[in-house]
Amino acid sequence: MSFFEAEEPEFSRFVLGNAPLKKLAGGFDWAEGPVWFGDHDCLLFSDIPSNRILRWSPALGISIFREPSNFANGNTRDREGRLVTCEHGTRRVTRTEHDGSVTVIADRYDGKRLNSPNDVVVTSDGAIWFSDPHYGIVSDYEGTRSEQELPCNVYRVDPHSGHARAVLTDFHCPNGLAFSPDEKRLYVADTGRMFSNDPRHIRAFDVAADWTLVGGAVFHTISPGWADGMRVDAAGNLWSSAGDGVHCIAPDGRRLGKIFVPETVSNICFGGRHRHRLFITATSSVYAVSLAIRGGSRPPVGA
Repeated sequence: MSFFEAEEPEFSRFVLGNAPLKKLAGGFDWAEGPVWFGDHDCLLFSDIPSNRILRWSPALGISIFREPSNFANGNTRDREGRLVTCEHGTRRVTRTEHDGSVTVIADRYDGKRLNSPNDVVVTSDGAIWFSDPHYGIVSDYEGTRSEQELPCNVYRVDPHSGHARAVLTDFHCPNGLAFSPDEKRLYVADTGRMFSNDPRHIRAFDVAADWTLVGGAVFHTISPGWADGMRVDAAGNLWSSAGDGVHCIAPDGRRLGKIFVPETVSNICFGGRHRHRLFITATSSVYAVSLAIRGGSRPPVGA
């Protein structure tokens, strides 16, 4: 049985029949937040319940990058190649400087503590966008059970002033974020509140020149499972985590095909030599598969 399924003809142009799905490492509690560091030829990712960020490299395999990690979840790189991390335990977004010191990007809004920042992306202007659902404070598994002080919003941190602004305030629990290659569309996954029957889907917003968001209609509903982490390829297709693997969705909302993964997928990122390799965090393991298309976002310095 093939590890992928083409539901539309164009999907066959994005996958390689002779490129296997490889399990790189396993034994984690809940792997999340993969980010590729091309200048170090390694992948960083979070093991949230184990309170650590791990490093995988082709030469050395698995090693510990940071422990404790403050129950880190999502990771990305900014325009200068620095690590940006969402931390459940401290309810903040941080940046790791090139000298290893840590700078707090955001931990409060309107004088109240953030919930548990989850996923994060950096746009070409240097702004940091992050989702802030409550998953890290509703139990002691991925953080610490705590009082929720704010609604579950999406925020944008201005690259000049450093001030955070709530840009999306009508989500149950926003999660994964992904911009189209031209940054004219933003995809946001709503995975719903814990212990609820909230709808779970991906919404799409048009992005104006001043970064104002317009629209927000439901773009796609993942099945089986739901969307968590997402990335966009160079052709503008959205690749999303799902209950049975990774789904590829065209810009018009059609599902083009699937990559089957034997565990529930949490998140993905593009990396490798030409950013054509899809790295997949899935429950207790990390996988990778080479594709016939590259990642779509503009890589930071060193990526």
